[in-house]
Amino acid sequence: MRRYELTYIIHPDIIGDEMNAVMEQVESWIKAGEGTVQKVSDWGRRRMAYPIENQREGHYIHLEADLNPVGIRNLERSLILNEQIIRYLLIRAEN
Repeated sequence: MRRYELTYIIHPDIIGDEMNAVMEQVESWIKAGEGTVQKVSDWGRRRMAYPIENQREGHYIHLEADLNPVGIRNLERSLILNEQIIRYLLIRAEN
């Protein structure tokens, strides 16, 4: 297992229970790939540097997780296919 950092932006129209459902869905994808979520930080709604899909704001979520490198491909595929997630960045954390 390796430590990774994942930051993703949820569409600004998604609020409340729907946003919690998206966050739980991402965590379930990590667990399905035999990973464990270590820390979740809700950075809140922020203005983006440039518009993405005609949106100027988004709700930022940052998490740290221990992931199996084999499960990363499925996680990234799921993040890309989810229409509620505008963008994501997955990087390997330095120990």
